[in-house]
Amino acid sequence: MRRKLVETGDVDVMISIRSNFFYTRTVPCELWHLDRGKPKERRDQVLMLDARQIFRKVTRKIYDFSPEQMANLTAVVWLYRGQQDRFLGPVKGYVAKTCAEAAKVEASLVWFDNTHKAITGQLAASAANIGKLKGTAKEQSQGFTDAFAELKEATDAYVADRKPLVKNLAAFAAKYGGNPPASNKAQHAAREAFDPLAEGLKGLVKQVDLLYKLSARAVQLAVEIEGADLDRRKLGNGIKLLEEHRKVAAEQLRHTAYFHRQIAWLQDRFPQAEMQDVPGLCKVVTRKEIEKADWSLTPGRYVGVAPPEVDGDFDFEQAMHDIHVELADLNKEAVALARKIQANFEELGA
Repeated sequence: MRRKLVETGDVDVMISIRSNFFYTRTVPCELWHLDRGKPKERRDQVLMLDARQIFRKVTRKIYDFSPEQMANLTAVVWLYRGQQDRFLGPVKGYVAKTCAEAAKVEASLVWFDNTHKAITGQLAASAANIGKLKGTAKEQSQGFTDAFAELKEATDAYVADRKPLVKNLAAFAAKYGGNPPASNKAQHAAREAFDPLAEGLKGLVKQVDLLYKLSARAVQLAVEIEGADLDRRKLGNGIKLLEEHRKVAAEQLRHTAYFHRQIAWLQDRFPQAEMQDVPGLCKVVTRKEIEKADWSLTPGRYVGVAPPEVDGDFDFEQAMHDIHVELADLNKEAVALARKIQANFEELGA
């Protein structure tokens, strides 16, 4: 049956997707795309696309494709069909979105900066009084003094990195935001211009996280000092507010770099904006190749294995989110099972 189906020339694209993409079935599957209107030059070809490593975790049991993942996979199919302009379209859109998000970075940092400044101001005002304490309090104050010095050092490094990054992001948005590049060459130039900014965004996320941790640590050490003259309630509320503003700032920084990663994903695999075989992802096979493989229509049999690579864009926050999603689902199941067990025991007792 597979042989006769392939010999019709109507098999156009085969896509493998991983398990847990359906609500009622956990098994992996393959999407068959048939086209009776295939042009003559492609009737002897089939695009094998292995998307099993491309997914977004919704719950512990349900995965799906993000809008960008769906657009990227579709762009691969467009290249296979010779529609280069439709491949370049999403890249152009990603450049525009990167510019739009870059323009929001400074505003997202202002709230964090103001809250952090208020906390360090309160700590600085208390540091002088804490330094005058004697006895046990003086011994306790040494830990705070060291923590506050580390906080000031980290703050200086953050300010030094923040200013030029925000300036360069604004310059990038001004250059490409109004008229995103449409040609492959111009899009590569835009991506390369943003590469160092993407690294700067990742670095600033780490610095924002570090400032929050150091601030929380300094506040904790300060409030534990006996006889310290400070407003404990105000500092506690400030740390809670700083955590909220940290999340907003970090999310905006990551979101700005996210669209740049979509550009890199497409351009790294198809640098000339032309269809080519990508190990572990896609391969255009002929009818003879399919015949040699016993008429198999499983993409994984043709595309091979992607070479190992270091994940330089590992998203710790996303990884933690996925863990929390799975934990929440497990907790719900545990509660349901506990109720069921309790009900069964009550029935046995009756």
